[in-house]
Amino acid sequence: MFPYLPLLINGQNVATGFSIEDRTNEYLEVMLDGRIVCRYMYAYDNSTPDRLHETYKPYLHVFDADGERPITKGFGGHFTHHRGIFIGWNKIQFKGKSYDRWHMTGGEIVHKQFLDTHANSDGAEIVSLTHWHDEAQVPMVEEIRTMSISHAPQPFRLRIDFSAQLKAIGSDVFLDGDPEHAGVQYRPANEVIPEETTYIFPKEKADPTTDLDYSWVGETYTLYEKRYSIVEMNHSYNPKETKFSAYRDYGRFGAFFTHLIEAGETLNILYRFLVADGEMPATDVIQRDWDDFVGVEQQPTPVPKITVIGGVSKSNR
Repeated sequence: MFPYLPLLINGQNVATGFSIEDRTNEYLEVMLDGRIVCRYMYAYDNSTPDRLHETYKPYLHVFDADGERPITKGFGGHFTHHRGIFIGWNKIQFKGKSYDRWHMTGGEIVHKQFLDTHANSDGAEIVSLTHWHDEAQVPMVEEIRTMSISHAPQPFRLRIDFSAQLKAIGSDVFLDGDPEHAGVQYRPANEVIPEETTYIFPKEKADPTTDLDYSWVGETYTLYEKRYSIVEMNHSYNPKETKFSAYRDYGRFGAFFTHLIEAGETLNILYRFLVADGEMPATDVIQRDWDDFVGVEQQPTPVPKITVIGGVSKSNR
C-alpha cells in the first residue's frame, strides 16, 4: 500500500486519498479520505437458498458523498437481480443450451479471487477473477473484471472505469438477450422516486428503443430527498449496434449488445461511469470527459445536441 497523510474526522485520524479495506469473503470497500465511495460485493455462499440468492452475482455499490449509504440497489426490492453496477446476459448460448446470467436461474457468477487491488492519492483499482457457471458449476466464461475508481472532472464527484475481459471456456459462447435484460448496467437504490427520473441522450430527437451506438447516456434520479446524476460512457472499441435501455422510471439503465465469443477467445469491453450529486452537469463537461475516455487527441468532438426524457411508468423484468 501507499503512505497517506493523517486527516481528522470525528476525532479520529484516518488516511487521506483513496484506500481499500477488505471485509474478507464479504465485500471490499474503496475509501476516499476515510469515507466509503464504493463497495464491491463479492461474497458467494450457497449454504442456504436465502444466502445464495443474496450472493449469486458480484456487483459494485456506489455511495453518497458522506459515505453513509449506497445510492445503488442491492438484493431484494423491486427486481432483486438488479444490483449496483453489474453485468450479465439472459440468453447465453453455450453447448446447445441457453443460460440466464441476468435473473441468475440455474447457476451463478462467482468471484474466485482478486488478481490485484491497490490505491494511492489519485485513485483505487480492483481486479477480480470471476467464473460464469453452467448448471453443474462448470465455467462457461472466465471474466477478469477491473474497476478503476478516481476523481472526476467537476462538478462530477466520482469516475468509475468498468472493464471486463470475457473468455469463452471449452466452447463458443454467444452473448444474447435484449436491452432490458443484458449488458453492463446501473441500478439506483430501491427507494428512488419513479416520477422524478429523467434521462439525457447525446442526440436531437433521440429514441433509445431504436437508436444505436450512443457515445454516452445520462440519468438523474431522486433518492432520500436528494438528486443524483449518473453518466454511462460507451467506449468506441466496444461491439457495435449497442442499444441503451434508458427509459425505466425506477432507473435501471445501461448498454446492451450481442456478440459471439469463439472458444478460447476473449472479448474486451470498457465503460465509464460518472457520478454527480445534484442535477446533470453541462453537456460540454460530459463530452470532454468522453473525449478523454476514448483518447481523442486532436480536435475535440463537437458538443452534441441533446434530448431529455422522463421515465415511463410501465416496467419490464
